[in-house]
Amino acid sequence: MSIFKRLRDLAVSNVYALIEKAEDPVKMTDQYLRDMQEDVQDAEKSVAAQIALEKKFKALYEEQSELVAKREKQAHLAVEEGNLDLAKRVIEDKQNAEQKMNEYKERYEQNKAASENLRSKLDEMRKQVAALKDKRETLVARVNAAKAQKDINEKMSGFDSNTAMAGLKRMEEKTLQMEAEAEASGEVYKKEKSIDEEFENLGKDKKVEDELARLIEQHKK
Repeated sequence: MSIFKRLRDLAVSNVYALIEKAEDPVKMTDQYLRDMQEDVQDAEKSVAAQIALEKKFKALYEEQSELVAKREKQAHLAVEEGNLDLAKRVIEDKQNAEQKMNEYKERYEQNKAASENLRSKLDEMRKQVAALKDKRETLVARVNAAKAQKDINEKMSGFDSNTAMAGLKRMEEKTLQMEAEAEASGEVYKKEKSIDEEFENLGKDKKVEDELARLIEQHKK
């Protein structure tokens, strides 16, 4: 399987669609994150290997390029010295070096392009992992809110407001009855107390009458 297969088959938008339909979106998101992070690690290794190839052919190309330049100078020097056999051998070696140089240059450019392509895909994978991580945080918040709402709804479904209100009504009536009884007992106490006070006042009135009669008798004398 290509290390970029998941990148092709599971674009972030498609992953989101699957997650939205999942029974447990958070668990599914975590699984996709683990899978994608593993793919990123594999891709990083492949990119590193490709870059190594790019550098290898670049070094071989530069080595042959330097050799071609060296043989070019040597050929001129051999001609100047009149050593045509040496000049011929140098030119032949130079041509071989040029052929290798061109081959290595082509391989270097091919591997460089492949490295850039892999780097681009690796960057895209990293962006998708980051986007999925952000999505996970949003999903966690939504799932927690949904669970809390579900819990409240379940509790509310078992809550009979009519029964509660009827019970409260009975308690109010009981309270009113208790208040009425307390008030009535207070009235009885007041009534009993007023009777006692009346008898006491009767005694006071008699004393006043007696004192008044005594004073009248004194004045008659």
